[in-house]
Amino acid sequence: MDFELFKAWFTLENMMELIQRYRSFGPVPGILLPMLEAFLPFLPLFIFVMANASAFGLWLGFLYSWVGSCTGALLLFLLIRKYGRKRAFSFILKHPKIRKLMDWVDDHGFGPLFLLLCFPFTPSVVVNIVAGLSKINIYQYMLAVSIGKMVMIFTISFIGYDLHSLITQPYRTAFVFLVIFILWYVGKRIEVRLNKRVEKGDNVEKESEMELKKGRSLHED
Repeated sequence: MDFELFKAWFTLENMMELIQRYRSFGPVPGILLPMLEAFLPFLPLFIFVMANASAFGLWLGFLYSWVGSCTGALLLFLLIRKYGRKRAFSFILKHPKIRKLMDWVDDHGFGPLFLLLCFPFTPSVVVNIVAGLSKINIYQYMLAVSIGKMVMIFTISFIGYDLHSLITQPYRTAFVFLVIFILWYVGKRIEVRLNKRVEKGDNVEKESEMELKKGRSLHED
């Protein structure tokens, strides 16, 4: 199957139909879909959460999405923490931006992880991998994941709970799109700041190396 066609299949209507088809399995489909997204970042978490809220109701849908997403994040974190420094993942460790993000997480801990995970447009798989490679305490990590995803998933669940009113009540639709835009914008600003910090760290490191080389040259002369 073509990959683009595969991605296009993950629509809200298809996910709601899938959940209804396997409703006899109870909460399993609602938990499993967000859990898979932690390992396959091209899957639309936003759609999964909205489908759960529509199929199971606001609170149960939120709970299933939250449990699944947090469980997937923890499993990925533990896998990276255990095997991330093996030879098979050495290319990740050698990437300069990954190294800088790891150092940044080591220095700041809970705060940046919590903020990043509050926003649905943050690539959570990158955050989980970096956290797994860093030295952050697992309890700090799980606290950041559980609270950050709670904020993000409840916001999306609230949007997906009553889609009919989004169509019949234009002011609510406008409010929802405003919230989505704010989440997207803040997430992008955090991403930009992270990139600037990484680039600044790269520049400082290069300047230090140049100063060191210059000092060696003067010493040799």
